[in-house]
Amino acid sequence: MMMRGVKGSNPVSGRSPGAVLRWLSTGLASLVWLVAVPAFADDLGSDSDDEGYWDLVETSSIQELMKLDSIARFEDEAPLWDYADAALQRKVERALQLLRLQDEARRRQLSVVLIDLSKSGPPRVASINGDEMMYAASLPKIAVLLAAFEKIAQGKMKFDAATRHGLTQMIKVSSNRFATEMMHKVGKEYIARVLLSPRYRLYDPLHNGGLWVGKDYAKAGLWRRDPLHNLSHGATAMQVARFYYLLANEKLVTPYYSRAMKSILLRSELNHKFVRVLREIDPSAEVSRKSGSWRTYHSDSVLVERDGHRYIAVVLADSSRGPTWLRQIIARLDAIVTAPESLAEAPRSEPRPLQR
Repeated sequence: MMMRGVKGSNPVSGRSPGAVLRWLSTGLASLVWLVAVPAFADDLGSDSDDEGYWDLVETSSIQELMKLDSIARFEDEAPLWDYADAALQRKVERALQLLRLQDEARRRQLSVVLIDLSKSGPPRVASINGDEMMYAASLPKIAVLLAAFEKIAQGKMKFDAATRHGLTQMIKVSSNRFATEMMHKVGKEYIARVLLSPRYRLYDPLHNGGLWVGKDYAKAGLWRRDPLHNLSHGATAMQVARFYYLLANEKLVTPYYSRAMKSILLRSELNHKFVRVLREIDPSAEVSRKSGSWRTYHSDSVLVERDGHRYIAVVLADSSRGPTWLRQIIARLDAIVTAPESLAEAPRSEPRPLQR
């Protein structure tokens, strides 16, 4: 079955490696965003002043980051592309075959990443369309969470009761109101700076983009769509997995603030998609989670710790059947990680049909 795995992804559609490097060194350094395609329809409407083109924006802080990176490149703390595991890859591909979703994966309507952290040593990584960027609705709110804690760590924001409440509501119940308020408090440019920073590279043109939040979670409030795909709220499964990998290893901001972020991501109040199935399989599982949905776009992401196992799972889907796919896929992925080798192909609990 031919699927886009960890090593098989085309980094940037239509761009040669040399062109990407030139874009990175010149276009990103000055943030010259020029997009000549129609604006993507937002989940909450589009701004009347958005004509589908980027303005010329010069951001000195990001220029300085890129200059520093060219002098002394930061070590990648989450090089998940380097840890592809052939056996795990086969199992994930087989799981999609058993669910009859291989054609959807070939059409790039489906992205799946599984990271097994259960054993000491390097992670085991499987990826199907891991670098395929999709509209991800509320899932990129994790980028706002990270940027907020970066600002808190710098002493530019207080981690008081009001801030904790806003961040918790933004994540646990996916409040658009609190997400928008937090984006204004942190600053959209600052969020982009964190995502683009050499330390994290959670949006990386060499890997077809990644996490991006360029618009309020409201009808108005557009700042910038992402430069490669023109999305206001976007993600790739691999970059989302990198966020959770850094979180699991307490390398987001500081160990203390990584733990604070994890406490906010734990115990989602939205009992659907991944969480609904995982609670059926093991109510005692510790699940850190953020999901998103809008129209045909459905996504979920988790860091799961249970029965001595630990893994990260991310699925992005573009289909009206997305919620069903997500429930089916997480049951299979959980079984791959936690079941004995002879049973790893079959889920422990088949998900029930969604109530519509």
